[in-house]
Amino acid sequence: MSPNSQKILAIVVGGGPAPGINGVISAATIEAINNEMKVIGIYDGFKWLSAGDITHIRPLQISDVSRIHLSGGSIIRTSRENPTNNKEKLKNVVKSLKELEVDYLITIGGDDTAFTSSVIEKEMRGQIRIAHVPKTIDNDLPLPEYGSTFGFQTARHLGVSIIQNIMEDAQTTGRWYFVITMGRKAGHLAFGIGKASGATLTIISEEFKEQYVSLKRLCDILESAMIKRKSMGRDDGVAILAEGLAERFNPDELKKLGDVEIDEFDHIRLSELDIGRIVKNEIKRRFEERGQKISTPVTKDIGYELRCAPPIPFDSELARDLGFGAVKFLLRGGSGALINIQEKKLTPIFLSEMIDSSTGKIKVRYVDTNTESYEVAFKYMIRLKSEDFQDKKQIKKLATTANLTPQEFTKKFRYLVE
Repeated sequence: MSPNSQKILAIVVGGGPAPGINGVISAATIEAINNEMKVIGIYDGFKWLSAGDITHIRPLQISDVSRIHLSGGSIIRTSRENPTNNKEKLKNVVKSLKELEVDYLITIGGDDTAFTSSVIEKEMRGQIRIAHVPKTIDNDLPLPEYGSTFGFQTARHLGVSIIQNIMEDAQTTGRWYFVITMGRKAGHLAFGIGKASGATLTIISEEFKEQYVSLKRLCDILESAMIKRKSMGRDDGVAILAEGLAERFNPDELKKLGDVEIDEFDHIRLSELDIGRIVKNEIKRRFEERGQKISTPVTKDIGYELRCAPPIPFDSELARDLGFGAVKFLLRGGSGALINIQEKKLTPIFLSEMIDSSTGKIKVRYVDTNTESYEVAFKYMIRLKSEDFQDKKQIKKLATTANLTPQEFTKKFRYLVE
């Protein structure tokens, strides 16, 4: 689109932050400039372009980006602005990209930004080439061979460190912690942190096969795990809950959690739902109803602490590969694909192949609970399992701990393992 011989590459970041964004920006900028291109960073995702404002941009030079790959955050910031839900906004984005004389566009983001990229490419009708770099600590984009989206491994690494400290505090003070981790639809982050840290138990939405997850069942799992733990002589523990559980709650139950806020992509702002408070109060009430006093469980949300952390070596390397690969893909004449590195080789996946025909959106990769990886994690969790109900002595021990009769205990909790 640029009339002169020097082509222009624009870079935009959408969605929430993730460790490694600056690494992508750095590698893409360096490779583009080395191929005699001009590079501009577009501030705040699609926020300004959606308004038809092309003044919030930043020319990028190699000197600006040569060392930023080791830092967290995004030097061109990010936002959740969604131009696809408004015709005027989408029209402004197309118009703005033309006014900026952009020839190539690299978008960095998760499933929503990937979908936005696919829509913009169609609207541009081949006038610019677009490559999308997958970024999310949720790790829920459908990459082949279970590859990680950049940012996930750093978030998991730091999350494990936080949980290790919390587990030590829990044991020292003799109490339970309920930790809610980010992960809108898929439980990869909660599962990854819980398994690697050896948390007492981890609950993710993928383990429930029914349409809705009831608050009662969630509380039953936690309550029974606490009872089992206490029967083993421990009154402490750490339970990790994926925030995506809230999206599976029965709508009627969800209303009980208070006002629900919606973001630009029509998603419930899960961070605004105080799941931990609801659960801990219900658990405490149940124990007190049976005449048992417990220390009030402590609730903790983790996620924001992880998103802008400096990337660990895994993500630093991956981000640089992806940034380089995006420019290489575009210069080869490619467009409309997600950039993926598989077996150390560039293997782009076209966005059109990633669309879920039933939703019209990018497919979501969920935790596969039918794997040995999940089996290992589940086996090592302290929670009720089918073998607990096959041993009369164990049932009596659990029931006594809960101040219930074996019959009452069985009636209340057996359904959890069936």
